[in-house]
Amino acid sequence: MPTFTHHIFVCCNTREPGHARGCCDPTKSQALRSLFKIELDKRGLKGRVRANMAGCLDQCEHGPNLVIYPQGIWYGGVRIEDVPRIIDETIVKAVVLEDLVIADGCLNDPNCPHVQARKRPGTIVAICGSAT
Repeated sequence: MPTFTHHIFVCCNTREPGHARGCCDPTKSQALRSLFKIELDKRGLKGRVRANMAGCLDQCEHGPNLVIYPQGIWYGGVRIEDVPRIIDETIVKAVVLEDLVIADGCLNDPNCPHVQARKRPGTIVAICGSAT
């Protein structure tokens, strides 16, 4: 059996409503991961690409989020409607979706605008780090 070409780790961490860091799976349904599994199977990618449930990826302010390995692509603000596009573009065509990328400067940075915005309710910050 060939090795996996990609592992998609989907954050399925849950927190209480209103938590300061947010929650990647507020419905506790693992809907994103489940849809990845369905869509990968539809495309005949089962066995080559794996959608894994992950605990907290510690990028909560960007959530819902996921990381694709071995490429190391971090996506944030992922919605159900993004799943087919992520598979078709990133997994199949190796195209990074810039509108979903969590900027390198934001990963694991407590001074990231997203982290700071959570400390200042009412501030809206775009996914890649520019305040709006």
